[in-house]
Amino acid sequence: MPRYKILIEYDGTPYAGWQRQKNAPSVQQALEAAIKRFTGEDVLTFGAGRTDSGVHATGQVGHFDLSGEWTGRRIRDAMNAQLRPAPIAILEAEPVDDSFDARYSAVKRHYVYRVIDRRAPAALEINRVWDVRKHLDIDAMQEAANSLLGWNDFTTFRSTDCQALSPMKTLDKLDVRREGDQILFEVSSRSFLHNQVRSMVGTLKKVGEGSWPVGRVAEVLEARDRKACGPVAPAGGLYLVRVDYASGTEQLAEDAAEDEA
Repeated sequence: MPRYKILIEYDGTPYAGWQRQKNAPSVQQALEAAIKRFTGEDVLTFGAGRTDSGVHATGQVGHFDLSGEWTGRRIRDAMNAQLRPAPIAILEAEPVDDSFDARYSAVKRHYVYRVIDRRAPAALEINRVWDVRKHLDIDAMQEAANSLLGWNDFTTFRSTDCQALSPMKTLDKLDVRREGDQILFEVSSRSFLHNQVRSMVGTLKKVGEGSWPVGRVAEVLEARDRKACGPVAPAGGLYLVRVDYASGTEQLAEDAAEDEA
């Protein structure tokens, strides 16, 4: 059966996350319903990252198989027509080799977490940023963030509901930068534990507001204890912005299936 790869953008606010749910709407269900309406086929869609409830995407990648052959343009336009008025858009679509897997072929995932730290409320960004209303020190947060880079046991920053086989992950990037009254946390890794990015951002916010010293972040990482973690940042500030793939389509062994940042 022909396989198709799609690049997806969505507002996660009305959804209980990417993954199909019994009693709540999900992005995966919306995509599958749209495909059914224009092809008549029942399909399963697979995503590169199982974004949590309320988390957004500007660069989610998915794949699915159909019995018929379609052009990428036709897949994109037909799905977008069937998705309206849902806040989901197919940005690109293309036929791919059947060895491609949106989840297991991924070599790196990139997330951005957005914070606004001005005193006035972020009236136009509700459910799209963490509105902290308190000035944060980005230099202190960056210094603390550097202690999280590399191959580490991220038990402290892992949800108690996480199903990953191991808490060991390699964090390739955690950059903190300011754009006016907005702070961007840019985070990259092969895969993430459930709630890992939001837990790291919530912990770094404690440093940025002056409640914790910079050195405490290294200590809570070393503690390997969920109770040592700072607060989990709200879902609405988190975006899956890009997924990288190897030049080939080989399957990769690390538990990327557990990517639920």
